[in-house]
Amino acid sequence: MNRKTWVLSSVIGLLVPVLAGCGGLTGSDDKDKPIVVGTSDIFTAGKKMPAPFDPAYAYDISSWNLLRQTIQSLMRIPRGGGEPAPEAAQECSFTDSGQQRFTCTLRPGLRFANGHAITSKTFKYSIERVVAINADSGVSGLLNNIDTIQTPTPRDIVFLLKSPDATFPYKLSTPTAGAVDPALYPRKRLRDGFVLDGSGPYSLKPETKGGLLARAVLSRNPTYKGGLRIQNDKVELRPFKDPDRLAAALEKGEIDVIAKGLTTGQTSKWTARPPAHVGLTEMPALEIRYLAFDTKGVSKPIRQAIAHLVDRGQIASEVYGTAAEPLYSLVPQGVASHSNSFFNLYGEPSVAKAREVLEEAGITTPVPLTLHYTTDHYGTRTKGEFEVLKKQLNASGLFRAEIKGAPWDVHRPDGIEGKYKVYGMGWFPDFPDPDSFIAPFLGKPNFLNSPYDNKRIRTELLPESRRAADRLSTANGSLQKIQDIVAEEVPFLPLWQGKQYIAARDDITGVEWALSSSSILQLWELDRGVGS
Repeated sequence: MNRKTWVLSSVIGLLVPVLAGCGGLTGSDDKDKPIVVGTSDIFTAGKKMPAPFDPAYAYDISSWNLLRQTIQSLMRIPRGGGEPAPEAAQECSFTDSGQQRFTCTLRPGLRFANGHAITSKTFKYSIERVVAINADSGVSGLLNNIDTIQTPTPRDIVFLLKSPDATFPYKLSTPTAGAVDPALYPRKRLRDGFVLDGSGPYSLKPETKGGLLARAVLSRNPTYKGGLRIQNDKVELRPFKDPDRLAAALEKGEIDVIAKGLTTGQTSKWTARPPAHVGLTEMPALEIRYLAFDTKGVSKPIRQAIAHLVDRGQIASEVYGTAAEPLYSLVPQGVASHSNSFFNLYGEPSVAKAREVLEEAGITTPVPLTLHYTTDHYGTRTKGEFEVLKKQLNASGLFRAEIKGAPWDVHRPDGIEGKYKVYGMGWFPDFPDPDSFIAPFLGKPNFLNSPYDNKRIRTELLPESRRAADRLSTANGSLQKIQDIVAEEVPFLPLWQGKQYIAARDDITGVEWALSSSSILQLWELDRGVGS
């Protein structure tokens, strides 16, 4: 067989993390205690979002980070990033010259935590289930290029693709492509609630309160067979709504780690002078924030006028300080093929240019506009970001903007259902390749259920980029053109690119690996020891 070697994107952000000085050293007498991780992520299960932990539905970084602890995929992203490595698989490769036939051989003796055996047919069932359910979250779009799945032996699985796709190994590393037990996950419907079962490094025991996840207890799965080295026996994940309460819990030793949720003020203060026995680590990150438009309800001249007015630098500095920087493309800096397309086209904010666009289109000003944002999913600073946006638009005299916030379990479904003309969203990549910042937004279907459809992007440029095994150069031309088209038509308006920080008590080791640049939470890296 001709085994095709693929080269995936080089991410500049994959650098050695920067650690602030710790406040002191503590011993490791509590090595057998669970490692308690605090987060600002809030997990909700309800009528509009009934199955937050089903791989056929979940499509946000918060849920995925719990799925990755429990659901095992064929491939995985190494802890430092780079080319996907086998996980449930013993080996995987393209076995044709056209990158349309991908073959994996499973590790021997794979079992779910409940003891049920895993074969190639288990993965076939799991992946076909995602596609068949086709949830409105848009997550099935990751797998819609699969034409046929063959299982010639219990350990061998063959994927035949509709079109060449050099990023397919990455897609097999996502929880969406992970194995679920057919006895627990129905073929044609979602598994509601916070239940989660798999063959990954941990088993999950959820504790709930009023439709919210109050605590997730993750215990080492003794049946796990994969490529990860598990450094601990138990981790508890605790959500906090109040960032001050979260920080205080770490200072008091009630929790051991803050994986997400530190405010700008806290990171600034702790960088200069960490609390006793606490260390702060700055991690490379590929998080982006943007505005999404209903392109049927908001005309292109209005979208372009907004692009002329938004001052990204002011948003970043006033609201996020050093934790964010302006972003001028959906593809962030640090990812191959990034282009400052929006800056190249619009330059510095200009009221005169925005007025000219609206006048040429015959649009009466001020234009009424409601900007929607989520109150709880991306932290407390989101409201401040939208207050600055509102001021920028209204100060021009060209818009009469107002802002309206809603919790995530309302914001996300309402956005999918087309109830918003303009709304804010964040994005953490499915994998660190430019395709993950383009296809989920511009493909059909897409995870926003956006009406925007550029046929040149969808049928020519995107397939062209995926044919390129060399993600650093060959794919660059088509990816650059896609970014330029998005800047001209403005179906989305990129705002800023973030940094991420993790704070931990100084007896916790492995902190520098606990978050990848794609914000993958790698809880298996954490352990108790003597800090440094």
